Amino acid sequence: MAEAAEALIDERALSKLRWRCRRGLLENDLLIERFFNRHPDGISVSHADGLTALMDLADNDLLDLLLRRTEPSGEIDTAAVRGVLADLRT
Repeated sequence: MAEAAEALIDERALSKLRWRCRRGLLENDLLIERFFNRHPDGISVSHADGLTALMDLADNDLLDLLLRRTEPSGEIDTAAVRGVLADLRT
C-alpha cells in the first residue's frame, strides 16, 4: 500500500529510464521489459533509483543478481535496489 502513495517519475524521466535500461543480453532485456509491463501506471521514484543503480552494472553481473546467483553488496546494497530486484525476480 505504501508504494501506491509514492510519487511517480514523469513521462520524460520514464522514457529516459526505459532507454537506459536497454541491455546487451536478451535475458536481461526480457526481465526488465516484464518489470515495466507490470507497472503500466508508471514507475515510482524509489524504483527508478534502484533501476538506475542496477544499470551501472555489467550485463553479466546484472544477470547474476536477477537469477539470484548473487545478492547486492557494497554501494549497490540499498533498499531501492533490493525493492527493484524483488520485483524483477518475481
